[in-house]
Amino acid sequence: MVILMIYLKEDKIREEVISKSTFITYLFKVETVDDVNSILAMIRKKHYDATHNCYAYILGDNANQMKCSDDGEPAKTAGAPMLEILKKYEVTNILAIVTRYFGGIKLGAGGLIRAYSGGVNDALKEAKFLKKEILNTYKVALSYKDYNNLLPILNNYYISFSEFLDNVNLTILVNCDQSESFITDITNKTSGNAKIISLGLDYKFIDV
Repeated sequence: MVILMIYLKEDKIREEVISKSTFITYLFKVETVDDVNSILAMIRKKHYDATHNCYAYILGDNANQMKCSDDGEPAKTAGAPMLEILKKYEVTNILAIVTRYFGGIKLGAGGLIRAYSGGVNDALKEAKFLKKEILNTYKVALSYKDYNNLLPILNNYYISFSEFLDNVNLTILVNCDQSESFITDITNKTSGNAKIISLGLDYKFIDV
């Protein structure tokens, strides 16, 4: 079984007050830079009167796209610490935005880093995630008799499609490390009568 990075299951918002400044942390599911830009525009419009809207994002199954912004805070006190927290959680296709309403008390570089990174960290602690499983996909064509013989083992696999006509046609997703045993099981249970065709790789999301 091959597991890639984890993904945010649903958007998340969290708010806290630190030394009279209000910090609102948002976590959004995103897939493209266009998604990021659209959400950033929406948040900036919503919080047009905020002091800062800092952000960090990671995109791609291999986390090959990432960017962050301090949005006017001292360099590397907001966006970069936020990005480091996202990387620590090994989460991708995610946009974190922390909106700050300044309360009149300066936090200093260390305080800002703790506030921005802590907001993202705490939001991630409360968030729900999915993981992506890469699976081998097989089409199996067999008789009703052979299908009945397979029933005891089919629960071990994920059937994404089934069709019952003159014969039974199944599309089955199999963990990569189970592929060899899957083919052996199908062959043995059907005395070699089942027709097995590999359709390549696919994936599904499951709760972490």
